[in-house]
Amino acid sequence: MRGTPTSLLVIGLLLAGCERKSAPPPTPVAPAKIAAVVSEESLNRITLTSDAVKRLAIETAKIETRSLPRFRPYGAECTLPGGALLIVPAPVAGTVRTPAGRGAFPQPGAWVAINEPLFELLPLLSPERAVLTPAERVQMAQTRNTIAQSRIDADGLVRQAEVQVDAAKIALARAERLEKDKVGTVRAVDDAQAQLSLAQKGLEAAQARKTLLDEASLEGAEAGSLAPLAITAPMAGQIRTTHVGPGEVVSAGNPLFEILNDKVLWLKVPVYAGDLPTLDTSAPIAVTDLAARYSADHLIAKPIQSPPTATPLASAVDLYYEVANPEGALRPGQRLTAQLPVKGATDQATVPWSAVIIDIYGGQWIYERLDEHHFVRRRVEVAWVKDGLAILTRGPAPGTTVVTAGAAEISGAEFGFAK
Repeated sequence: MRGTPTSLLVIGLLLAGCERKSAPPPTPVAPAKIAAVVSEESLNRITLTSDAVKRLAIETAKIETRSLPRFRPYGAECTLPGGALLIVPAPVAGTVRTPAGRGAFPQPGAWVAINEPLFELLPLLSPERAVLTPAERVQMAQTRNTIAQSRIDADGLVRQAEVQVDAAKIALARAERLEKDKVGTVRAVDDAQAQLSLAQKGLEAAQARKTLLDEASLEGAEAGSLAPLAITAPMAGQIRTTHVGPGEVVSAGNPLFEILNDKVLWLKVPVYAGDLPTLDTSAPIAVTDLAARYSADHLIAKPIQSPPTATPLASAVDLYYEVANPEGALRPGQRLTAQLPVKGATDQATVPWSAVIIDIYGGQWIYERLDEHHFVRRRVEVAWVKDGLAILTRGPAPGTTVVTAGAAEISGAEFGFAK
């Protein structure tokens, strides 16, 4: 009986422990707290009043599905056509100098016209020919005498032709006076005019012969130099580089300068050989920048006949196209994106190109019309543009009503740069 109080005490303590409740665990702290989640759609929603809708003359159209040809982007490189780059060599050995009347020596980057004088080359005789032999000296003297005699004869012919012209003028005046006084005939006037024309032609021929002989000169032949040669531009274009400077002595065949014409460029498009049978290589292509971003003034290139080239290590064949470059916006070696047409057609979502708005970062958007006064800006991706239609690879579903006229004004109202 002595253990009874102790047992009762233990049992009471156990019962009290069972009735005690455990403390709740601490609440975890979130790593981030977001007051309200805002979707892109709610940020791009615009509400216009009835007056604003009427003033903007908003027009809409639905996104349609059309059967259109497909296009595939490939990298392209601008190259110069054959004959567009010319290297002009020195025809003979001589000293380079600036032509008379030209302000400065030609510099790389300067635009020149065809046949424009760029350099003067003062030819030099070879050292072994700098001193003439006795026979050559005799021949030189005979040539001088012949030229002098020819000049005397040419001067006499000019004077004789001048006298004939004066006599023909007197005869014509007499015939006209007699015909006016009803004494002479019209035929006599015609004969006098014909004689005057013949005399004038003879005078012109004599003067031309005299001028040619006066320009003939042997000065410098004994001193080892000749008259300077004018080096002109073989075509209109831009000077790419100059290999010589004023006063420099060059050998025959040494390059003087390079000139190029990039008003028309070729596009070299490497294509995987397995894709070639699926491409329409006879159709024109659209050319865009490397990001394949379309604009209303993207370039059009036409296929051309060119020598077949390929890259065996890349299993690629090269296609060539011609693109006009009148403003010089493209440069040789520049990389672009060529949109090559694929054979066959497929269903594509299309929207009028006027509905697409491009932001300053190159993003493309359209405005969907929810109702009469509410609009929402949607992001789209344009694959290419054809005949005023933008083909979409990403965007709202077909049948969505979008703004085609007034989209720029709505964008201005949304971002605050228009009212």
